[in-house]
Amino acid sequence: MNLCAPYLALALLLTACSGAPTKPEQPIVNQADDVATEAQFSQNLNELLSQVSQAQEIPIQTLESGFLDARTIPSIRKLVLPPSGTFKKNWLAYRKRFIEPVRLKAGKAFWEENQAFLSQVEQDSGVPAEIIVAIIGIETIYGRQTGNFRVKDVLSTLAFSYPETPNKSAREQLFKDQLKELILLCWTEAGGKLPAKNNTQGVNNARFSACLNQNSSYAGAIGLPQFMPSSIRSFAVDGDGDGRIDLKQSPKDAIASVGNFMKKHGWQSGMPISFPVQPDGISAVKELADGEPQLKHTVQELIEKGILTKQQGDLQSGGVEPSSKAFIVDLPYPDKDGVEQVQYFVGLNNFLTIVQYNRSYFYAQSVAEFAEALGYQNQSVVPVENIRKVMISKSSSEKPKHKKSTAKKKPKTN
Repeated sequence: MNLCAPYLALALLLTACSGAPTKPEQPIVNQADDVATEAQFSQNLNELLSQVSQAQEIPIQTLESGFLDARTIPSIRKLVLPPSGTFKKNWLAYRKRFIEPVRLKAGKAFWEENQAFLSQVEQDSGVPAEIIVAIIGIETIYGRQTGNFRVKDVLSTLAFSYPETPNKSAREQLFKDQLKELILLCWTEAGGKLPAKNNTQGVNNARFSACLNQNSSYAGAIGLPQFMPSSIRSFAVDGDGDGRIDLKQSPKDAIASVGNFMKKHGWQSGMPISFPVQPDGISAVKELADGEPQLKHTVQELIEKGILTKQQGDLQSGGVEPSSKAFIVDLPYPDKDGVEQVQYFVGLNNFLTIVQYNRSYFYAQSVAEFAEALGYQNQSVVPVENIRKVMISKSSSEKPKHKKSTAKKKPKTN
């Protein structure tokens, strides 16, 4: 799972050194506290390296050498802080940031440059090319904004020096896990085997170091699609066939990896992402909106409540089967008077799949609308003959244990 990505990135907070003279009795830095903090950081990091060394039998000297110059980054701690209590979520401002001419123009150019390969990945994964192009565009504008922090510094900082927040413990554990994943990722990229059995034969130390020192976002996400180390190890694939995975320089690797991630997280080929809510169903949808990304309502239930139309429960009309599960997506924004308003959608399985890539309704809806701007049709594209086969299969047997035939859903082609 792509746990963190730069779509919520704030401007990097820069600190300037003042040229004004400083009084001796008012030192700028409390050196004692600073030394103590760095000492604790080093101790915690060494303990983690020791754990990885013992678990995977990687020589500890190699790990210690790779992290000898690791350091905390104070600005990272500021960037991951939650918004202030006065912050108001604004879907319209968020959308304007990503669904805009520069990104869309770059998306069309990226598609044209990689059209043949995108079509191939679409056929293999069932994930529309527009969705893949939209995700990479929103994440990094096709490699223009991949972050400028060393990934080992980012993950070490967040693993052992996370700011004081209510979820500090859980977040530190998450980044400790990602730091371990980074080490294993870099070890295998450098030619090492797991478990290593305390053998460095075949390991390229320069590649190991380069992997640990590569750039990432402020949250440790890497490359064009902004995968976290665990996602790279689990879902990234070699798209260009050169024998290695390079999400930073290879568009084909990035495209294939996004398609594989979405497929492995349940993308349903030929199915829509979401449905708009009917004006008469606003009152009913407000009662169901709970902010939980869980498929808990059937489409038929939402039709009966007036939230959806009958056509949206009909495959032949571009909808889905009435028994399909859905949930309510709420996108708040302040109006011109500062009063909170909400735009609602009915999220389907494919919307939830996008949420697995980045846990935000704003993000998922932006991907959907970016894709639509590129030509994606948000409706079912299951061939009529396959629909008939499914309907005949359902009606031809009354036995409860009869196995329902499933039609292979044809993905949209470009």
